[in-house]
Amino acid sequence: MLEKIYGCKWSLTVFQLLSEGINRPGEMVRSVDGLTTKVLNTCLRRNQEFGILERISYNEVPPRVEYKVTPFGAKFMRILDEIENLQSELDKEN
Repeated sequence: MLEKIYGCKWSLTVFQLLSEGINRPGEMVRSVDGLTTKVLNTCLRRNQEFGILERISYNEVPPRVEYKVTPFGAKFMRILDEIENLQSELDKEN
């Protein structure tokens, strides 16, 4: 799971957007150059399957969908943060 999530360059971007309060797919695509709707949907779906993100659909016209981090996802993101901190420490040593 870690390899699939961490190996996808867009997952980390999506996590960053969610931490900034950007939780709607259209807004995510508009916020990041190079991110397409197709790639984003694949990324969101994968993270949802792993239980990291939750998809919330609102019964409105036009339809509205938002994503939020699950409690498990919050724990998972803390692990990713620690990996990034470790990498930064290693980079400083070299």
